[in-house]
Amino acid sequence: MDKRKEANMRVKSSITRALLNLMHQKSFSDISISEIIRTAGVARVSFYRNYDSKEDVLITLIEDVLEEFRGTIDSSETDYYTYENIRRSFAYFKKYGSFVLDLYQFGYGSILLEKLNRFHEEIAGTMPNSSIEKYKLYMYMGALFNTAIMWIYNGAKESEEDITNMFCKTCGILSAD
Repeated sequence: MDKRKEANMRVKSSITRALLNLMHQKSFSDISISEIIRTAGVARVSFYRNYDSKEDVLITLIEDVLEEFRGTIDSSETDYYTYENIRRSFAYFKKYGSFVLDLYQFGYGSILLEKLNRFHEEIAGTMPNSSIEKYKLYMYMGALFNTAIMWIYNGAKESEEDITNMFCKTCGILSAD
């Protein structure tokens, strides 16, 4: 990776960390761009080179994590609702648990869920709006999201395998066993 890209990734990471740290201190609406760049130790131009707004920082982070996740999906699988994809989903929720809980607890869970819905729509491919099957996707994502949120909130005491097995059993999805 070239040095400019690495430097830009460090700037974006600093901005994101600064915003999340500030969100622990005050409400999102009370945080200014000036506070973010001061906390991050970056120039204003660096902020606006990467983001249009402070909301864009959160949205970009969600999208980056989802793109990272996309790279782990086995594209040869014809059905997304497999044990392995569900286990992988819980692993990602756990990996980014602090960020997910921050978003949820600061009232931005709906943005995360909306991004997850759009992500899964892309994976599912074209589906007619009139198809009742599209609701399966939203049911699945809502159940997965709510289960993951509560699992992380409660300290993710159960293993990824145990939570995946419970989820698959409850949703009627065949497990890896």
